[in-house]
Amino acid sequence: MIISVINHTETLSDEEVQRALRAINRQIREDFEPYWSLGAELRLEGRSQKQKKLNKKTDLADMRGSAVLYLWDKVKAKDALGYHERNHRGIPFGVVYTELSKELEESWTATLSHEALELIGDPEVNLLVMGPHPTEPGRDVFHWYEMCDAVQTETYEIDGIEVSNFVLPLYFTSSDERGGRNDFLGRRHGGKTLRSFGVNPGGYVGFYDPKKRDDVTFEGDDLAARRMKIKAQANGTRRSIRYRNKIDKAARSGRKKR
Repeated sequence: MIISVINHTETLSDEEVQRALRAINRQIREDFEPYWSLGAELRLEGRSQKQKKLNKKTDLADMRGSAVLYLWDKVKAKDALGYHERNHRGIPFGVVYTELSKELEESWTATLSHEALELIGDPEVNLLVMGPHPTEPGRDVFHWYEMCDAVQTETYEIDGIEVSNFVLPLYFTSSDERGGRNDFLGRRHGGKTLRSFGVNPGGYVGFYDPKKRDDVTFEGDDLAARRMKIKAQANGTRRSIRYRNKIDKAARSGRKKR
């Protein structure tokens, strides 16, 4: 899997981006793939246009992989989504906003790592895993297949570049495995490591609730709730687009019934 990275920012040089990609590619190859048996390579591609001219079609140099990650400065969801819909529709994608990373008080490289790992784990944003409801014991829901949300505030460094922690396959098991590890770093909070389908401080989980017939998020604490509020600004993210399409489809269906 080749993931094209297109730098639409005015603040990050290609040299800075290349340093980040080198570290994240190492993370994918040495840390992520040995556990998940899923790999990819991030590759910086050209940008044939400036931001002011994004209403035009791009050149082939802008996208040569099987998925794409965009780097943008400001949260301009309309521009980011419009760009993708005009040029790379149907291609799995992710978006990193440097402005949003600053507001979240995290390095843009950690955000990029987060998006890259989740793009590898669930390219089409359509995978769900049955597991326990976070606050209602005995009731199952369908959790989003996300690699980093539950540990989203935890990072580590590779070659001086900050990257995101991520969950391991045993995280998506219905019961805690004796001696098992549920996330890469395995940090202890209150003397305990991450539990299956649980969250670490600052983390959250999303799931489809059959009872409510809707998608729901559970924030583990006030920090997670604050981060979710900030992330909500980015309407051009992969999951928000999926939900928007679902809502639009439901609305069209409702109009037809009338």
